[in-house]
Amino acid sequence: MTTFADVPEQAEAKRLLEAALADGPVHAYLFHGPPGVGKRQAALALAGALLGDPRRVDAGTHPDLRVVEPLGEMIRIDDIRALHHDLHMRPFEGDRRVYLIFEADRLNEIAVAALLKDLEEPPAYATIVLVADELGKLPETIRSRCQLVPFRRLSRAAVERWLAERAPDLAPGDVAALGRVAGGRLDRAARQLDPDAWARRGALLDAARAAYLDEAFDPAAAAGVVLDGAHTLAAEARRREQELVDRLELPAREAEQRVRRAEFGAEKAEALACLDDLGAWYRDLVVAATGAETALVHVDRLQELREDAAGPAGGGAEAAAEIVRQAWRELEELNLNLPLFLEALFVRLRRAFT
Repeated sequence: MTTFADVPEQAEAKRLLEAALADGPVHAYLFHGPPGVGKRQAALALAGALLGDPRRVDAGTHPDLRVVEPLGEMIRIDDIRALHHDLHMRPFEGDRRVYLIFEADRLNEIAVAALLKDLEEPPAYATIVLVADELGKLPETIRSRCQLVPFRRLSRAAVERWLAERAPDLAPGDVAALGRVAGGRLDRAARQLDPDAWARRGALLDAARAAYLDEAFDPAAAAGVVLDGAHTLAAEARRREQELVDRLELPAREAEQRVRRAEFGAEKAEALACLDDLGAWYRDLVVAATGAETALVHVDRLQELREDAAGPAGGGAEAAAEIVRQAWRELEELNLNLPLFLEALFVRLRRAFT
């Protein structure tokens, strides 16, 4: 079994990384591609191979591994200063240290400038791995100093295999439907296997339809559908992370930062996932109107899409899809008041259909 056997597909990335292990790694890598396609898993596998202890790397307890992630909206200068200090300490074990910077596209400008110095002249024993969903957010000065490792959306067949392995009781038709909803991402596939998440999706799509079907449509109530799920997952993430940091005996400030990061990340990830589903619904209305039903995402609600596209939703669906796309970009990039932002979004969606 190869080091990256558990990472689905990604033949190009695996080829590059296997060559790195065979020939010796370069000082810095930049894994880039959509969320939920194996970048984090591959980064941890590479670190485990380089440090010779995958178990402790996966547990986050190896002394020669340092992981940097955003606290809130961005990775700040203090995190990179701490990495710089750690970078110039000799390995505790073996002959290598590994640094994983997850969500590197969230480095702020000052942090980018500080990291650039370490990428220019790193110690010979250090390997730095940046992991980013959006390559374009990182400046060329960073990109040019790393070996780029591209990751792609997974094939529908790969997602369906993953779903079938984890939920063997699912009927083949359900596997196919969930695989299409996942859109080539395992994080979205996992979300569809959760009965609570599936129920939240149903409530969200009902709210999406209410924007054009319900004369008494309430934007605040529609926003509440997203907020309820986001707050629930944030609380669960906080509880899980608190249990973990309690076992690790971390300094109080670091422990609280980790808990806050987990809570904030879960809330935002759920809100973005909801916007993905919402935007896909309105795109599906446009697609259904053209008769190209094999391209639908929400294929499990085909009859509703047919009826709505031929009726009250037809005129505003394309504008609504664009409104959601813009909202997704704003939420992903900016620090926003989520309740007000979502309510305003549903006000705009209502107007698109009137």
